[in-house]
Amino acid sequence: MDHGGGHEIGAHKVAHFAGLAFNMDTLYMTWLTMAIVIILAIATTRSLKMVPGGVQSILEMIIEYMHEQVDANMGAKGRKVAPLVITLFVFLLVANWLGLVPGFTSPTNDLNTTLGLALMIVLLVHILGVANNGLSHFKHFIQPNPLFLPINIIEEISKPVTLSFRLFGNILAGEILMIILGMLVPYIIPSGWLLFSVVVGIIQAFIFTILSISYLSSALKESHH
Repeated sequence: MDHGGGHEIGAHKVAHFAGLAFNMDTLYMTWLTMAIVIILAIATTRSLKMVPGGVQSILEMIIEYMHEQVDANMGAKGRKVAPLVITLFVFLLVANWLGLVPGFTSPTNDLNTTLGLALMIVLLVHILGVANNGLSHFKHFIQPNPLFLPINIIEEISKPVTLSFRLFGNILAGEILMIILGMLVPYIIPSGWLLFSVVVGIIQAFIFTILSISYLSSALKESHH
């Protein structure tokens, strides 16, 4: 998406290599997001304080809340995926907000990014399921009856699709509205929408992460049956 004079919505700078197409703007913004997350992690852990302030305080609140969600949904076994869950949330938060900065776009406004993250979660669900229960992890595909196999497969496919489209759609729509409002009413309304978009970015990162926790918990809880 071009935030400049063309206002080209949904367009990407595409590069071709080895027969594959790469959205270069998405790659650049993804790398930038990862760099910001790494810098935040290093900056807040190098000088930890007993009475945290600023960024350290916010990150500690996020970590504590996500640990509570992991414990509530997964139990003690969930702590091994807690670092992934926390990193995922912070990554999504930064990625969603990046598009609110003039001249930048959110990597999550590209379906390739959100679908890739969703597929990673679904793949990890099956890896954890097999690690906990062996091949019996897949028996839920034929429950309560083998005739339900096609329905259960469709349901499994729908998980990454709905997870990715929800995040992608909301972030892209927010950036489109920012552009339109900026053209129609240059100051007051875009400023209010910017604040709203900040909140939406938090909510969408939260929803994606909580749903990911829910999917991952199903794999870990199977070992109790």
